[in-house]
Amino acid sequence: MTSKSSSQTLIAANQPGQANAVSETIKPKWQNWSGFVTANPQMRVAPDDLDALAMVVKNAPGPIRIAGAGHSFTPLVKSEGTIVSLEKFSGLKSHQTEELLARVGAGTQIGTLAKLLHGVGQALPNMGDIDRQAFGGGLGTATHGSGIKLGAYHTQLEAIQLVDGLGAVREYAKKTDGDVINAMGASLGAFGAITEVTIRNVADYKLHRRRWTAPVAEVLDQFEQVMSAHRSAEFFYIPFSGRALMLASDISEGEPGVRPHDSDDDAVATLKTLRNYIGWFPWLRRRLIGTAIAKLPDEDYVEHWLNVYPSDRKTKFNEMEYHLPFEEGAKALRDIITLLETRFPEVYFPIEVRVVAADDVWLSPFYKRRTCSIAIHHDAAEDPLPFFAAAESIFRIYGGRPHWGKMHNLKAKDLKGIYPRWDDAMEVRRDIDPQNRFVSPYVARLLGIENAG
Repeated sequence: MTSKSSSQTLIAANQPGQANAVSETIKPKWQNWSGFVTANPQMRVAPDDLDALAMVVKNAPGPIRIAGAGHSFTPLVKSEGTIVSLEKFSGLKSHQTEELLARVGAGTQIGTLAKLLHGVGQALPNMGDIDRQAFGGGLGTATHGSGIKLGAYHTQLEAIQLVDGLGAVREYAKKTDGDVINAMGASLGAFGAITEVTIRNVADYKLHRRRWTAPVAEVLDQFEQVMSAHRSAEFFYIPFSGRALMLASDISEGEPGVRPHDSDDDAVATLKTLRNYIGWFPWLRRRLIGTAIAKLPDEDYVEHWLNVYPSDRKTKFNEMEYHLPFEEGAKALRDIITLLETRFPEVYFPIEVRVVAADDVWLSPFYKRRTCSIAIHHDAAEDPLPFFAAAESIFRIYGGRPHWGKMHNLKAKDLKGIYPRWDDAMEVRRDIDPQNRFVSPYVARLLGIENAG
């Protein structure tokens, strides 16, 4: 459970003779959603307000790392010092109807935020397919949906409130502090503790959602056309099927209907069963899966936006996702499919393919380029590292940038070469956190920070 420690408790924890007793009371183990990343911090705390959070930053054992819902697969949250939940910093703080602006707590769950915005006639322009993350975590890891003209969550940023590495509250606005917003739009939790943000939304809308299957070879041959033909387009490639499960959404004025039952987990379970029983016969596996996928009924419905984007995923997995130049997407996916079906037949999870608009955020994987994102998954109970390592070499050949919240092996020396404003972003980070209070050993290796505590 998350500790309910107050600022007074944290003061006591730093007084001689009392640290051990308090630490024993409030140092539960933390793990991410898939269970792949674990941590044993000295403290886990959920401050009530800005004053309490400032006290944590000043006095709690370092490094200080911020935890959301744990849906990142990298060790971004891992710390032997203090893990902070911002669950108390949640909710819709204010909104401006005409400007379509909303100020929200960074700890607000994305699904909850969607409902709050819908209730005041506003909407997120786009969403990912998981809505359980904290919005601040989604911002910090450049989380995104799909749509060639639609950006990641951080492209909505208009203002940021944070507690810096010295415990001071800072406010930045895009109009006056554009470079700072661009520097920390994808913050990795290393630019202080972001507590509230103002985001620019769009008017509430409905979506016409369609699902159908198509031969993956045809989809890849017409990749640019297929992925640009709708407001939002994405697809899943089912290993050994030869077919893509296509999803497309467009704005609609139609009457909302009923979304069909979400059967993703059942489908994944079936794919695992086929892998287990006929994995030694790839030709039979391909025939059975391909035939079943081709017979899937099409979906066609209209619903409010917040009831279309997300899906309910209970089956746990680990994930690697790379963001490639849009024009390299089809070539890279062909190579990944070949790799999976020739060298890693134990993999049964679908490959997810999305597209994202270019943006101006300095550490965004979509910085200055339209992007094709390819996500590969592996059963959380099985070792993903051999497959992921082999796939990563392909992603890098095509100029890929890793998703900050998904598994990868790049370090600062690799990343600096693929982010033109890297040094500028690091300069802003040093100003916000001069004592490296938010820098764990993993973050130090990732960002190339020396002399981190």
